[in-house]
Amino acid sequence: MENLAKFDLYIEHLCEALGHRDRNVGLQDYCRGLMLPIHRKSIEPLAAHTDPLHVAAKHQSLHHFVAKAEWSDAAVMTRIRDWVLPHLAQLCHMAQQI
Repeated sequence: MENLAKFDLYIEHLCEALGHRDRNVGLQDYCRGLMLPIHRKSIEPLAAHTDPLHVAAKHQSLHHFVAKAEWSDAAVMTRIRDWVLPHLAQLCHMAQQI
């Protein structure tokens, strides 16, 4: 449960780069879908697994987020860097003390 809470915090951190709150659900669902233990990671299987009762609507929503929504991949990569660098620095510091 703790790892899921950390994952949710990480996704919330990334959502800040999307520009509009209405894009947050798309990123959250897409990332959660990519973490599922399924073989095919294309939009249709992700939609079927993330919202099995509304597959067609979820498929359309995920497709729009991935293919048509205007968000900056560079801004998302910056948020990833901002999250990862402090963790790497902490690991390097710990390794130097061994």
